[in-house]
Amino acid sequence: QVQLVESGGGSVQAGGSLRLSCAASGYTSSIYYISYMAWFRQAPGKEREGVAAIATGGGSTYYADSVKGRFTISQDNAKNTLYLLMHSLEPEDTAMYYCAETSRSVYGAYWYIRENYNYWGQGTQVNVSS
Repeated sequence: QVQLVESGGGSVQAGGSLRLSCAASGYTSSIYYISYMAWFRQAPGKEREGVAAIATGGGSTYYADSVKGRFTISQDNAKNTLYLLMHSLEPEDTAMYYCAETSRSVYGAYWYIRENYNYWGQGTQVNVSS
């Protein structure tokens, strides 16, 4: 079973930066292929929303409009680690951030749909104060 462990969350002032990490383990021969890796977030009282994703085959990246130009998703295959570099943080970015992966066939345009992902981490909290 794939295990995802996020880290790097914390409290920052608006305009600050954070880098989230997601360490993956537990890959076995029964898991054929991880097609997409992504970050989602969920603020209190709101639905979980897609923040960014990366296609493992080819490296295409996808971002929510609200974070374009401020967040960068990347992966280190050698370390089985996914990153989310966040700049110019805003109070609206305050949320629990979750790492997700999928072994399913996903059409790129639907990267943000949470039901497409079958592996999830426990989350790391990001708090941005004004």
